[in-house]
Amino acid sequence: MSEAKKILVVEDDADLRQMFSTALEFAGFDVREAPNGYEAIHSVDLHPPDLIVLDLLLPGFGGLSVQQEIAERAVTRHIPIVIVTGSHRDLAHLSVACVLRKPVDPDELVATVKKCLDEAPPRAAKPAT
Repeated sequence: MSEAKKILVVEDDADLRQMFSTALEFAGFDVREAPNGYEAIHSVDLHPPDLIVLDLLLPGFGGLSVQQEIAERAVTRHIPIVIVTGSHRDLAHLSVACVLRKPVDPDELVATVKKCLDEAPPRAAKPAT
C-alpha cells in the first residue's frame, strides 16, 4: 500500500481550513495546515507536501507571495498548487495546477486535488547516497 499523499492547506479562515482539511483527510490524504503565508513557507521547508491548497488573500505574506516563493525555489517548484480564491480576476498568468473559486464544495476540492496530483509531473528521484 502506498503512503498517503501529503497536502498543505493554507487558509486564514479557521472554519474553511478545518472543512478543507477534514474533507481531504476523509479522502485519505495526510493533511497539514497553515493559517498564513509565513507558516506555509515554514511548513514547506520542514515537511515538503505533495500538493498545496492555497488561499490567495492571506494576512501579511499573501498567497501570491507564497506561490512566487515556492515557484522560485528549485527544491519546491515541482509542488502543484491549487489556488482557492473568492476573487473573479483572471489568474491565467499564475503557474499553478488548478484554481477553485469560493465557495468551494468539499467534494469539488477533493476531486480537484486528485486531478492535480494525477496531472503533476513526477518528482525527480533523489540520488542514492
